[in-house]
Amino acid sequence: MRRHLLLATSLLLPSFAQAADWYEGSSKHFIVYSEGSPEQVTAATESLERFDQALRTITGTPDKPLSPNLRVTVFLLDDVAAIQKLSGNHSIAGYYQARASGPMAFSPRKTSGTLDARSILQHEYGHSFMFSSWPSAVFAKWFVEGFAEFVGTAYYRNDGTMTFGAPPETRKYGINQANQIPASQMLMLNPGKLDGLQTHILYGRGWLLTHYALLGGHGKELADYITLSNEGKTAEAGRAFGNPSDLDYRLNRYISGKTLPLLRLSKEQVVVGKVTLRKLGVGEVATLPARMRSSSGVTTETAPEVAELARRLAAPYPTDAAAQNELAEAEFDAKNYAAAEAAADRALAADPKSIHALLYKGMAQMEAAKAAGDTNPERWKAIRGFFLKANKLDTDYPQPLVLFYESFAAAKQAPTPNAKNGLLGAYVLAPFDTGLRVTAGKVLLEMNDAKAARVAFEPVAYSPHAPADNVALKVLAALDEKGTEGALAVLAEADAKAKKAAEDAEKKKKG
Repeated sequence: MRRHLLLATSLLLPSFAQAADWYEGSSKHFIVYSEGSPEQVTAATESLERFDQALRTITGTPDKPLSPNLRVTVFLLDDVAAIQKLSGNHSIAGYYQARASGPMAFSPRKTSGTLDARSILQHEYGHSFMFSSWPSAVFAKWFVEGFAEFVGTAYYRNDGTMTFGAPPETRKYGINQANQIPASQMLMLNPGKLDGLQTHILYGRGWLLTHYALLGGHGKELADYITLSNEGKTAEAGRAFGNPSDLDYRLNRYISGKTLPLLRLSKEQVVVGKVTLRKLGVGEVATLPARMRSSSGVTTETAPEVAELARRLAAPYPTDAAAQNELAEAEFDAKNYAAAEAAADRALAADPKSIHALLYKGMAQMEAAKAAGDTNPERWKAIRGFFLKANKLDTDYPQPLVLFYESFAAAKQAPTPNAKNGLLGAYVLAPFDTGLRVTAGKVLLEMNDAKAARVAFEPVAYSPHAPADNVALKVLAALDEKGTEGALAVLAEADAKAKKAAEDAEKKKKG
């Protein structure tokens, strides 16, 4: 999820002016940035890592090798107010962005009231874990959200035991409202258009059915339901939990019992690997306000002010790789490509193996060449060289592969088989990135691999957060009716529509 920022240039500067020491906590799956004592930052990092390992324990999911650049970067801010200022959204306590360039999360150190940052972060990480662990499966909306709600309420006891199964406080109303969205409808892969109340109920009833399956002794029925759904046997899937007409009654009876079963994992049952700690340098701390804004996401309107902020903060640190990397990103977002490349060069002078700097140098040159209409093969070979060098430094990081593929369209050239294979490799590494799944699906359609293309599009088509104009769902329908050519035609029409909308918006902006 991208967050649009509507903030003044001075955002967060007062709190940083008097800031305590900032640290980076590093584990296998997370990088945590926070001020505080070394013990506090270590504990926060260990807590997140323990959550990941607990999910693997309860689902039986093996822990595979992971690119250090695909770990979740977590920024811990003072409180909910700071999160809301950063996001521009005054109804949230924290948020998570799943993307191939590196997942990002923003969470407060302190919370109060009904907004629970830990639950939000765990809910969103639950989504990422699901799509990373089972990338070839399609899940119904109730289970996508039900699983995330189930793991989102996990909590630690004082002895370090992690407990799963607590009901989500914010879903209390929806848990008991079967009449608004009965089980027969909820069990469908596509339950149809849901209004706000029905969506709220889907979350609550989804949590209840997930709890019923995982802790109520109905795991086999859940496994059968998922298997039948993925085989396209929708009628049989709808009966996996028994007669759907009385499933609502069984669920209501389950939730109305005196006590719900809980799953507890002791500290000894969940082994957390090594957590390392690094104190941030002066230049890195100084540019954190700009970095968090860049990482959270900017718009055309806010990018120039973030670039101005980054310029001012990075100016005293021309030889600091972290400061110059942030400046390169901010200048690139503001479409100041020459300045972005210059900052990337300074970052590379300080750290020749900076993948971030290599990518932004290549991206800046790519945008400059595209704007100039330059199709010189030698120039594009040099541009791609930066992406290839970044790929050699970390072969399990998908972003260089994505950019290498995108460079061909930018140069108005057909992508090579190597570029297509690289893009599909990136998709395998980061299946949680929705945009990447769509691009990979298109490549698979072009390769006439309908079966693999369907796997790529289905989680997008049946996503609980799919837009009203669900292009992925249209692609699947066209694939069934007209094959790969029909599906590609749907994508071409959507691309043309998006391009026209962008052009119209630009004309309107210019007056």
